[in-house]
Amino acid sequence: MNFTQLQTALWTLVRKEIRRFMRIWPQTLLPPAITMSLYFIIFGNLVGSRVGEMAGFSYMQFIVPGLIMMAVITNSYANVSSSFFSAKFQRSIEELIMSPVPLHMIIWGYVIGGVCRGALVGIIVTVMSLFFSELSIQHWFVTIYTVLITSLLFSIGGFINAVYAKSFDDISIIPTFVLTPLTYLGGVFYAISALSPFWQNLSLLNPIVYMVNAFRFGILGHSDVNVAISLLVITVFTAVLYAIAYYLLSRGSGMR
Repeated sequence: MNFTQLQTALWTLVRKEIRRFMRIWPQTLLPPAITMSLYFIIFGNLVGSRVGEMAGFSYMQFIVPGLIMMAVITNSYANVSSSFFSAKFQRSIEELIMSPVPLHMIIWGYVIGGVCRGALVGIIVTVMSLFFSELSIQHWFVTIYTVLITSLLFSIGGFINAVYAKSFDDISIIPTFVLTPLTYLGGVFYAISALSPFWQNLSLLNPIVYMVNAFRFGILGHSDVNVAISLLVITVFTAVLYAIAYYLLSRGSGMR
């Protein structure tokens, strides 16, 4: 395939993915906005008034970046895992794999769709947060890069989950038993520096800690983890997962 054909193939897949989640926006875009609003009200206003300041910021300001990142992670992952597994279930993915479209383009088509949904939900939640707290982005590059690379990472993770899934129930196992605990223990609602040394070191094994802190640095200018290390960790994780996703697709793993 020449470059123009590759562009057409990629754009077709991306457009299909975007149209899919936009067509059912009451199920894909509205729930995160409502859920995060409840977090802002309950944790930010009600609990936050009792907690006071956290790392020199009001509790509401402190948790907003973490909640935005939580929404980005959840929706990026869910979009690709559900979409790719649906293609497997309908057996349309077999025709796509057998077509002249390179495997890289197939992966990127699904993953970019997940990134678009994750970024769009992040924007919606950010706008919602402005009704509860003042936000001022301190470092634009770190903020934008963290959102994009994080949504890319979890879109690829959703792709891998869908490859291994044998039923729709399998799609919910990783988000329920892995992503949710890691997210809640990833410094969304508390500062890692407030923990004892043992728990601080243990928290550094959680990759979501680096994402939340990098994004919090971009928004507030504060991070409990070195920002350069955080961005490096996220980028390396993304590269490793992409290599795994390509390997699985090239072998045809889970396609039958």
